[in-house]
Amino acid sequence: MTVKIKIIATGGTMDKIYFDKKNDYQIGDPQVTQVLNVANVAFEYEVVSLLRKDSLDLTDDDRRLIYDTISNDKLFRHFVITHGTDTMVLTAKILQPIPDKVIVLTGSMQPARFMVSDAVYNIGSAMTAVQLLPNGVYIAMNGRIFTPDNARKNIEMNCFEEIS
Repeated sequence: MTVKIKIIATGGTMDKIYFDKKNDYQIGDPQVTQVLNVANVAFEYEVVSLLRKDSLDLTDDDRRLIYDTISNDKLFRHFVITHGTDTMVLTAKILQPIPDKVIVLTGSMQPARFMVSDAVYNIGSAMTAVQLLPNGVYIAMNGRIFTPDNARKNIEMNCFEEIS
């Protein structure tokens, strides 16, 4: 059975474009499209640029839009959300009540446009995870799969970690 994946881009560091050394940036086009094109993936996918925001700027209305977009989609069961890392866990928790879907959130600590970035690895992990995991909401970061209830961003270590 071929899995079709809907990718919902919401912005975050993965899609940032920096303009100067003062950290002036904009959220650009979803970089996941370029990453998957270069990887020559053998699955069907569709990319929707839903939001272009840093996750610290996401509002309750933005999270409701993400929730409604996924829960109302009758064509797709598998979703990957590219999301900023600062509030990824919060968004994942809000999506937990959505039934009968596999939802994986991922992001990066460095923009995908940078020569050295964790974006490509995290995207690859999320794409594999969404095809293999049972219904539910997950976070794919730093080579691990987390549930929203056992993950947090460790700002000092610049990675996600499991909490008990």
